[in-house]
Amino acid sequence: MKRVITAALALAAAMVAPLTHGQEPQLDPDTGLPASRPFAFPDLGRVSPFWSARHTGYITTSDGTRLRYSVLLPKGSGRFPVILTLNGYDAGSIGGAPYLRHKTSMSVELDKRLVEAGYAVMGVNAAGTGCSNGRLEYIRPQLGLHGAQAVEFAAAQPWSDGRVGMVGSSYSGSSQVATAQNRPPHLRAIVPGMVLTDYRDAVAPGGVPAPGFLTPFRILFRAFWSELVAGVAKEEGDADCLKQVEQNLEAEETNSGMHLSVAHPLRDEYMKTLDLARHADRIDVPVLSLEAFQDQAITPRSSHYQSKLNPEKLWLFQTNGPHDMYLAKAFQETAIRFLDRFVKGQDNGFERDTPCTTVWMEASRTGDSVLERRSSPKPRWLVRKGPIRPADLSVKEFHLGAGNVLAETLTPGAADAFDYPGTGVVVNDVAGTTFWGPLPGDWKKASVAYTSPALEQDMMVYGPGSADLWIMANAGDADIQVTVTELRPDGQETYVQRGWLRLSNRALDTARSTPLLPIHLEDPGQLMPLLPGRPVFARVEINKMGHYFRKGSRLRIWIDTPAQTGGLVFDTFTQQQRVYVLHNARYDSVVRLGILADVEGPPTYPECGQTLLQPCRRDPLAGP
Repeated sequence: MKRVITAALALAAAMVAPLTHGQEPQLDPDTGLPASRPFAFPDLGRVSPFWSARHTGYITTSDGTRLRYSVLLPKGSGRFPVILTLNGYDAGSIGGAPYLRHKTSMSVELDKRLVEAGYAVMGVNAAGTGCSNGRLEYIRPQLGLHGAQAVEFAAAQPWSDGRVGMVGSSYSGSSQVATAQNRPPHLRAIVPGMVLTDYRDAVAPGGVPAPGFLTPFRILFRAFWSELVAGVAKEEGDADCLKQVEQNLEAEETNSGMHLSVAHPLRDEYMKTLDLARHADRIDVPVLSLEAFQDQAITPRSSHYQSKLNPEKLWLFQTNGPHDMYLAKAFQETAIRFLDRFVKGQDNGFERDTPCTTVWMEASRTGDSVLERRSSPKPRWLVRKGPIRPADLSVKEFHLGAGNVLAETLTPGAADAFDYPGTGVVVNDVAGTTFWGPLPGDWKKASVAYTSPALEQDMMVYGPGSADLWIMANAGDADIQVTVTELRPDGQETYVQRGWLRLSNRALDTARSTPLLPIHLEDPGQLMPLLPGRPVFARVEINKMGHYFRKGSRLRIWIDTPAQTGGLVFDTFTQQQRVYVLHNARYDSVVRLGILADVEGPPTYPECGQTLLQPCRRDPLAGP
């Protein structure tokens, strides 16, 4: 998905949004219904071909599936190491006219850097997508099996020297994790970003249905095939491809992500097969991994697969920001050095000067054009560490208490309540550029907040957190959102992170859960509806974060209904009720955060409005 979801999500959402007052819909002459609006790919300018030769064709897998590929060769003679991308968009058509207008799921800038560095760049369309036949199975085992065979195909070509690496984010990141688990002999290294290892993390994070992700995703998916892939096939006279695109478009009607979520709304046995993290420990090649903490397309939840990797072969890059951070020039330059080291085998000092963990802190963008801004993200400062294991983090506890206080010791008091469902304090921004907006009229009744005293020392909060809450709701179920913010001394509130839980999904996998990471069973046979009037204990996973709280700031926790932002458009439990949050000696509600020691950041705060997806707003609880 690379830039697809983040950069084009607003466009896709606009296609399904209602018309504004005064607009007259154009009607389809056959049905009399409003005509669908064609997807508009953004115009990002043109680029000249940067390769010496382009080859296209089909890979026939062991199960008879034909996967369309396209490869761009660098200048020079002989054989070249190959960098492969596998996804369900247009990877098998790179190099065509749309690609040269940046209308592609690939990063043209990264491909150009790779070709100029002497790599052959190869794209392959997954089964059932674009020109490739077979059945589309998203991230089920087929993806990795086909990926491994694509690696071996690439290694055997006359233009290849037999050394293969993989790059890409989102779908292209998931395919790398899936492929590497199969250990193809010629795969040397992978660079996965924004990986979705578990389909549930996109369609129901915490068990809260998020079908709003699926409609724009489907529109984008189909637009790539019908507009870009088909356009290239027409230019190249590939009649078989054109025919296959039509078949795939028809098949997607009954084999879509939407169909998947409707047919399998819970974690049944079939949905468990869409979890790539189960066998991540089979990956034995070096991995350079990138994740964005505030990713509004798939969230950073799936990146817990990294804990199963060999820490001696893992370089972890993390950053604040959205789904498209893989496009940052500064990261891509690191990726090239990583590939030069582990695919080409160059002794370039990568291991000596690149720490195992690099966290971009308070990253921001610069530049005026779209291309400049998407490639420009840089950190304000860095956290550079060796492998960070759960044992390396201390657990900081904050108790919810009377007077809406968040403190290190409990102050017992009467339960606080909010109206559910409500709009809450994290306000809809479908474009995925912020989390704040005008507060709705009911925000005071539809949320509760707990705020700490001013912090006495700086605090680097790192990794996932857990809101361990005692909740009473009287309608049988409810969906809960917990949002972490920072209250700066200047009166500005900064967004940090959030997490969600459907209360009936609260049953824990006690063997795998930790104080900082609750893992829920999500087993349809072990759902736990609420009994009206009876408190229940529910652990809400707060997504991974990397945030530096400075001395003098205050920590705040908001609890309300899941908010609609970016690709996270939730279908919450809708029965009106009051939800109560308890905090007394018997029902002690606690928030636990991981603290990374020995981190010293700049004493000054970042400028409000500059830090990617960590916006500021005036503290709404400060009064008029």
